[in-house]
Amino acid sequence: MSSLRSELAELEEEVTACRRCPRLVEWREEVARVKRAAFADQEYWGRPLPGFGDPGARVLVLGLAPAAHGGNRTGRIFTGDRSGDWLFAALWRAGYANQPTSVSLDDGLELTDCFIAAAVRCAPPANRPTPAERDNCLPYLERELELLEGLRVIVCLGGFAWDAALRMPWSRVARPRPKFAHGAEYDIGGVTMLGCYHVSQQNTFTGRLTEPMLDSVFARARELSRGT
Repeated sequence: MSSLRSELAELEEEVTACRRCPRLVEWREEVARVKRAAFADQEYWGRPLPGFGDPGARVLVLGLAPAAHGGNRTGRIFTGDRSGDWLFAALWRAGYANQPTSVSLDDGLELTDCFIAAAVRCAPPANRPTPAERDNCLPYLERELELLEGLRVIVCLGGFAWDAALRMPWSRVARPRPKFAHGAEYDIGGVTMLGCYHVSQQNTFTGRLTEPMLDSVFARARELSRGT
């Protein structure tokens, strides 16, 4: 496990130093300079975000990208924004997190049997990365998946994450490509992709995604990861 942690730490350093996408570099750094008024006294992270969590995880939660004033501010994906409020509360209810909130890097959050990453590691303008920017980030996800040898389930938050998972070289995707849907399942060589509507305010405020729906996804993830 110490070797695995070391390899993940090396990958983390590589991710946080990445400058492959000029548009994303410019945007994330501009947001970090200008800031939001509510966070004017805070120092923004303003860099790419690595995945984080339990190296022995059987469940990976895959999101789209960091929020401009969430992860791009705090330095951890889904931390300090409304989407994260929903996600971590659900992970806590499911037993994957030791607390229901995630507000900063030093807030004491710990994940058990769960790892969280994003398909794109920098905050994109309008939350819309380009296909080229996605492809630049995919090697980081591929390496994380290689290191997480116990992985059994990928919970894909939204169609963008679903598509990113299907682009992994080991996915052996059938034709036609399996379509994203909430609750959709697709086996990719011993790992099950599990679709879930994204925990964005667009979905949670409108009722498209409810707490019971989210809880059901993580209950199913636990069943699949344990082979029950």
